[in-house]
Amino acid sequence: MTKREFLSGSMATGIGLTNVSAAFALQANATKRPPTRIAKTTKLFKCPSGFPNGVSATSEGLWIAEQKLSGAQAASYHLPEPASLIENAWLVDWNGKVLKTVATPSRNTSGMAVGGGYVWMIANSSVEGVFQVDMNSKLISHRQIPLGPANDGGGCHGAMWHEDKLWIAALRLRGILRVDPKTFAPEFMIPFYQAPNKTRYHDVTWDNGSIWQIVGNDCTKYSEYRPALVRYEASTGKVLEIVEFAPNSCDPHGLTLHDGALISCDAGIHPGWPNNDSPTAGWIFRIDLV
Repeated sequence: MTKREFLSGSMATGIGLTNVSAAFALQANATKRPPTRIAKTTKLFKCPSGFPNGVSATSEGLWIAEQKLSGAQAASYHLPEPASLIENAWLVDWNGKVLKTVATPSRNTSGMAVGGGYVWMIANSSVEGVFQVDMNSKLISHRQIPLGPANDGGGCHGAMWHEDKLWIAALRLRGILRVDPKTFAPEFMIPFYQAPNKTRYHDVTWDNGSIWQIVGNDCTKYSEYRPALVRYEASTGKVLEIVEFAPNSCDPHGLTLHDGALISCDAGIHPGWPNNDSPTAGWIFRIDLV
């Protein structure tokens, strides 16, 4: 069998998931660098407390996901054990005033979506998984990210809700996975953008038929960080453009779109960095494309 025959057969075979109408989207023009431009950031207001590591804009205001580190993770960051392991989702107005608090059992939350009448908090440490919580802090379901072990579908660094579907930035799969929130059946996946200096992946948001994702380089301090935005064509996964952040920008973790503007949060905890190394730790901020 020739190499061409092998590749053609592999693509035709697909992944064969039952009841899945579309599977992995291929990134087109992988060898050609997409167009680039620059983004700058503007601080808006501080998070209510703790570490913010997810945002979701709705008609009521901005939802912010609280991240806590406990156990071995807290020890590795030289942080005290939290008095409570509850991780909140706060609804705030656009001045930062808290309008509502939803308590969740998520752990080390690094992804959140709001939709269908629920908050979807996604854990990035044991017990992993997606926590569906109603607006009265009642746990409705706890399910693992699909296509993995039944008890550990891996971590997550972002999520979004669009047209009654839940999208998850799944770390183990290295892709943005769309699932049916009722059955949790996987439906479609966009592979993460691959570049040698952009191997960290964070939150995602929808923008008029495309999906933005935060990416960045691995490093040991804020001054060495080079974050960027990748915009994918939602129907195919094709990378449309790369947006590099201007020097001294806020450290982006969460991502959402509000009135045409991208909104993000600086968690204050970044793997490999000293705690609060970023000068905008804990802030909600706007991203402007220039």
